[in-house]
Amino acid sequence: MTSLSVFRDVPPAQKLEGSLLKIYKQDNYSSKMFLAYRVCMTDEGHPWVSLVVHKTRLKIAQDPSLNYEYLPLLGMKSFIQAALELLFGKHSQAIAEKRVGGVHTIGDSGAFQLGAQFLRMWRKNLKNVCIVSCQKEQYGLIFQDMGFTVYEYSIWNPKELCSDTNIFFDVMEHIPADSILVIGNIIDCRLTQNQWKKLMSIIKSKQLFPFFDIACQGLSTGDLEEDTRLLQYFVSLGFEFFCSQSLSKNFGIYDEGVGILVVAALSNQDLLCVLSQLMNYVGALWGNPPATGARIITSVLCNPALFGEWKLSLKGVVENVMLVKEKVKEKLRLLGTPGSWNHITKQSGTHGYLGLNYPQVEFLTKKKHIYIPKSSRINFTCINARNIDYITQSIHEAVMLTEG
Repeated sequence: MTSLSVFRDVPPAQKLEGSLLKIYKQDNYSSKMFLAYRVCMTDEGHPWVSLVVHKTRLKIAQDPSLNYEYLPLLGMKSFIQAALELLFGKHSQAIAEKRVGGVHTIGDSGAFQLGAQFLRMWRKNLKNVCIVSCQKEQYGLIFQDMGFTVYEYSIWNPKELCSDTNIFFDVMEHIPADSILVIGNIIDCRLTQNQWKKLMSIIKSKQLFPFFDIACQGLSTGDLEEDTRLLQYFVSLGFEFFCSQSLSKNFGIYDEGVGILVVAALSNQDLLCVLSQLMNYVGALWGNPPATGARIITSVLCNPALFGEWKLSLKGVVENVMLVKEKVKEKLRLLGTPGSWNHITKQSGTHGYLGLNYPQVEFLTKKKHIYIPKSSRINFTCINARNIDYITQSIHEAVMLTEG
């Protein structure tokens, strides 16, 4: 007699991502290309890892004095301290006053998972989560699963092909009061100091709780401090907030998935109370965080020579991306491709929008075997000397054929 599974009513989940990669892998065309990897890629087509990480990982693996005991629930203390100094600066007054702290989290979404748990319990008046970004962010699902009403706002202007500060402030004016405000990759907003003040005024008047996302510090502009200047400004004026600080992408240790939930409070006493509650949630969520990634990052951040080498490697990635963008724009200009392509070089970071419409994206995928998302937001580190001519020629053909 065949027994029925207790899981017989469970359907396959709708995939959030990965379907494009699956189609790419099933394509037998020898010169196919995938331009949507989440990680930075080298010219050889491998995931980028800072060279200093290779050296540090090897040294740690050969250290006989290492203790492999469980880490505390809040995580590795030296790692948290080094990450906070990276975010706010070594001489930050907030760090000196002990009103910023953090919890060592796992994965790219661990900080949002932990922060959402806390806010659901201790800020019951915050029913809505408003996510403001120039791209689709996955962490909306975390808040949604916890019972929050989630609103997502894009600040990308498809006509002007840029992150639009006018759209940003229009969105801010319409956000419901008493909401959690999640700002994805704050550097994309390109706000001036006067606009920072305007943003703070709106946050205060609407009693919003900010939850920032710093996903790849140093890979937006090549300047570690510039990428977090707005955050430093916020904390210097005594704002309270959460921040998800991921340290996987900028070190190239994607498989470690390591980060921090940063807490900025008004006083050390407030901070300690929040951290104690977060520690209880950590015990229920994942217990003790893994140590390897945190050890590598701490070793690099706390050694001036290694830190300098790591900063140079970040700058090298950003400069290479800027050069690739310039070349793509110039090649499209020389081909006589209709339209302005200045938006390519105006965007910061490793990923950016090509500004193509859906038929053009379809043409690239089906006719040219170049796989990019429907949004046409690609990873520019996937473009190199071997494929740039084919890619730009294909974009030119896509635009000419679809416009014709």
